Amino acid sequence: MSLADSHPRPEGPGRGRPRSEAVERSIIEGVIRLLEEGVPLAELSIERIARTAGVGKATIYRRWNGKEELFVDVVRAAEPPDPELPGTSVRDDLVTLLEQLRQRGLMTRSSVLMHNVIAQMKSSPKIWDAYHSIVVEPRRRTQHAILRRGQEGGELRTDIDVDVLNDMIFGPMLVRAVMRPDADLPEGLSEQMVDAVLEGLRPVSSRTP
Repeated sequence: MSLADSHPRPEGPGRGRPRSEAVERSIIEGVIRLLEEGVPLAELSIERIARTAGVGKATIYRRWNGKEELFVDVVRAAEPPDPELPGTSVRDDLVTLLEQLRQRGLMTRSSVLMHNVIAQMKSSPKIWDAYHSIVVEPRRRTQHAILRRGQEGGELRTDIDVDVLNDMIFGPMLVRAVMRPDADLPEGLSEQMVDAVLEGLRPVSSRTP
């Protein structure tokens, strides 16, 4: 299975024609092939990508507004897909999201190619901004919605700003998965982190005496 096969992407705005999975897969795999050959992101032109993928430039522009959006999809293809939330409790939803971060950390560490791509992406403000706009911000909105639900349902304290709550819960896993490549990411870590943080975030009235 290719990276493109493993992460189907929802239809984005601005695409002029119905998408073809096979064509998009060939384009993403063409970018990956060039990266594997050592071509830096900065030197990848739409013309070169089109030639490698065996398509016309117009075919790429019908699906992506430019290189930045295309590169974001290449990175997303290597990440675990956004999980389906169980919706049974705030705790279960948070564990599911943290587990995705843990799996992403494991995958990034095991892929020299993607480790290099992410490093290069951070050095390109336009690509990094596109990644945040297309990937990071929608995920953060989902996280905030879960936390607000927890506050409204009496599962979480309401005297802490949702943005602060978000950083308290997801920050530790991001540090271990992204900023500390030598840190362990064992199974069960997501549950351990969520349970430890939630213990201090429950309303006083609902804490175990």
